[in-house]
Amino acid sequence: MNNVKKFFSIRDLENLTGIKAHTIRIWEKRYRLLSPERTSTNIRTYSLASLQKLLNVTLLYNNGYKISKIAKIPEEEIPQIVRELVAKNSAKSHAMNAFKLSMINFDLAMFQRTYNSLLVDRSFRDVFWEVFIPLLNELGLLWQTDTISPAHEHFITNLIKQKIYTSTEKIQTIEPTKKDKVFVLFLPDNEIHEIGLLFVNYEILLKGYKTVYLGQTMPLENLPDLKKYYENVHFLSYFTVVPTKDQLHDYIKDFNEQVNEDGKSHLWILGRQTQHLQEADLPPQIKTFQSVEQLSTLL
Repeated sequence: MNNVKKFFSIRDLENLTGIKAHTIRIWEKRYRLLSPERTSTNIRTYSLASLQKLLNVTLLYNNGYKISKIAKIPEEEIPQIVRELVAKNSAKSHAMNAFKLSMINFDLAMFQRTYNSLLVDRSFRDVFWEVFIPLLNELGLLWQTDTISPAHEHFITNLIKQKIYTSTEKIQTIEPTKKDKVFVLFLPDNEIHEIGLLFVNYEILLKGYKTVYLGQTMPLENLPDLKKYYENVHFLSYFTVVPTKDQLHDYIKDFNEQVNEDGKSHLWILGRQTQHLQEADLPPQIKTFQSVEQLSTLL
């Protein structure tokens, strides 16, 4: 195993497992579940093995095992009990933990094994909704609290993007069955957060529509060309970071002037920045969505 990050603080353990630091200290003192080392300033540090053990303990605890019972299980038997539990019940929590460990260690093989095990009884779409979305939601917190570095985040998100690409290719060979709309997907200039848009593209293709995927950092002035090729174009974008709150209304104004001058083009918007928009204040051709699920109900 490639031990890139060898030691973790108790706050790292809290962020990665969801168990409060206070509870970890109690488990440590009362049940001797973990044996931290101490720095020269008497601060607890935990090894990768301790993190893995705590992730397994957390899985058992969240599935109804009392901590007093877990503490009596020989340490070498805990992984086996976890495997049996996963085989019997949902593998979601175990997969989340395994993906976190693969991220911490930049371990591609662990990521692949975990992903392939999920595909045994799930579709890619199920894996994305049930596991990848919760994992991606946690990444922001882990990055903000310095539990992981930007390199960790880029590693795991690029692996997830690879899976979206592979799954998308499988359905792109099927002729679209719905002809009333063509979706042109793009990210605004200087926006590079692409996972959301990639998955929306997959969902739209799955619904039987034709998509034209333009990808990251696309200036508005390049969009009108698409209208020469397709009628009833629905442009779709994902505003994660840009345009900023202060830039949103100018961006929409520019879209109407540069792209929607004939009033026939639609713009559908998802992403974090939509919280700053009130649909009642928007032109009728522009629609916001709070989630991919909400968008899917209209397809």
